[in-house]
Amino acid sequence: MEALVSTVSRSCPFLAKTPVKTLRRLSTLPAALPAGHPAPAPRNALLASAQKCPVMGTALAVQSSRAISTSAKCPFAAAVDAAVPIVGPPGAAAGFGAEPPMPNPPAFVNGPSAGRAPAAKPAAAAVAAAKPAAFAGAFDYEAFYQTELDKKHKDKSYRYFNNINRLAQLFPTAHTGTGEHVTVWCSNDYLGMSRHSLVTENMKATLDKYGAGAGGTRNIAGNAQLHLSLERELADLHKKPAALVFSSCFVANDATLSTLGSKLPGCVIFSDASNHASMIQGIRHSGAPKKIFRHNDLAHLEELLQSVDINTPKIIAFESVYSMSGSIGHIKEIAALARKYNAITFLDEVHAVGMYGRTGAGVAEYIDAMDEIDIITGTLGKAYGVVGGYIAASAPLVDMIRSYAPGFIFTTSLPPVVVSGALTSIRYLKTSQAERSAQQLHTRDLKGRLDALGIPVVPNPSHIVPVLVGDAETAKSVSDELLYKYQIYVQSINFPTVARGEERLRITPTPGHTAELADVLVDALSTIWRERGLKTVEDWAAVGGNAGVGTGQRVEQLVKLEDIEIPAGYVPSHESVTVSASA
Repeated sequence: MEALVSTVSRSCPFLAKTPVKTLRRLSTLPAALPAGHPAPAPRNALLASAQKCPVMGTALAVQSSRAISTSAKCPFAAAVDAAVPIVGPPGAAAGFGAEPPMPNPPAFVNGPSAGRAPAAKPAAAAVAAAKPAAFAGAFDYEAFYQTELDKKHKDKSYRYFNNINRLAQLFPTAHTGTGEHVTVWCSNDYLGMSRHSLVTENMKATLDKYGAGAGGTRNIAGNAQLHLSLERELADLHKKPAALVFSSCFVANDATLSTLGSKLPGCVIFSDASNHASMIQGIRHSGAPKKIFRHNDLAHLEELLQSVDINTPKIIAFESVYSMSGSIGHIKEIAALARKYNAITFLDEVHAVGMYGRTGAGVAEYIDAMDEIDIITGTLGKAYGVVGGYIAASAPLVDMIRSYAPGFIFTTSLPPVVVSGALTSIRYLKTSQAERSAQQLHTRDLKGRLDALGIPVVPNPSHIVPVLVGDAETAKSVSDELLYKYQIYVQSINFPTVARGEERLRITPTPGHTAELADVLVDALSTIWRERGLKTVEDWAAVGGNAGVGTGQRVEQLVKLEDIEIPAGYVPSHESVTVSASA
């Protein structure tokens, strides 16, 4: 609420002079209404006060309470849109690009209307009157939609999208819908490749040569040389015979798991409890029986494997880096269990490709386990900075998915300009260590500094910095305060992405997050934790711990210091590079 008030109080005298505590209290009190007040009644005293305002009252009267707030209504965004010119061919009229008027439909030749003017459209009132009256007890669709939304609001899991416009030349800075500059600390553009000059210049050249779109599915005009080159590059990256590119890795995971699970006779799928929604969706769509093992619990996985006949086809689906906790899957150990129990492995490396390994092939490359995995999936939209997803596996498996998966067959292929950018980024990161090294060093420094202050970082060995809050409403409020008071954007993560009670801020340092930017973030978090009395590591330890915080666990980073190319003169901002889960 503080963030909202600070934004609009200059325009509203009532908000400017009313303390935040009073506003908060009014929002929880029932509205005191005079007799005969027309229905519907305002939900609380704050809304009742707003209805008395000559400005807000008028706005509320004409705006449905169900209206959705969207960035499309932002005046600053509209101004930006208006500043983009509509470019036409030489000599085109000023109105080039405007939508032409719709022509009148032709009269039917030899039909009853031939030779006559088109019939006038019936008035709206007449159309409404012609509609049949609602059946008694008929299903109210709109009420159902609103009820589902109300559930989200009630449990504080409703998602609000911030208007964040990342500025390529000022990475990691963005501007908000009002034009204010903020530092983005939660982007999945982990290495800043979306604005790398090699990537953008190649994309511009490709755009000029091949245009904006792909022209169709891979089967119909959408299979260009760039797509084939990208798939060869990805196969080489993961040392697999073949690869297949999809519109996103959500689609890649869904299409591959659903196709394999439905085609393999009697297939049973074993899924880590923390797997991404795309994998869960693919397993569900496959119709295959599933067995869920506790996150990273090898003993539980083996117990479940033992319950299925050795000759039954089996898939073990898991991830390398789990993006909300930062934990890392037991790749070699799961591969060994797969061999022991006649299963194949499906490894999602979405949050690891570009980030780990000598060529950026992921955690499996870093620990020398790529040849032990049957299917690797990855994204082009995170560390590689563009968009798209893919699988890499044996040639027959990839060809079967290409031939049977609806999510691949019936989707327009990635535009050549996107493929060009991805191809450039992959090739660059195969040889450059600078971005990976800087990202790893900045992550180590930030984790060490927060740990020294007792700010509860969920312990993990990866590049993710999850700061535990433990309450949905508080996490959203802290995110808002960081944005509006400190010009720092860190998105809060709530249920169902994480379990209730484990709500958090998810921070992702990049090569562009300098020590000076880290100073601002650490100072802001320290101040917020102190002023709000939020739980520190010691506080979580006193109640038995939560999400790994306060349990006495200490976790070393996966990437060792000796594997990082440390620039000359580099001095860590804090000597600790180990995240502690205890006081």
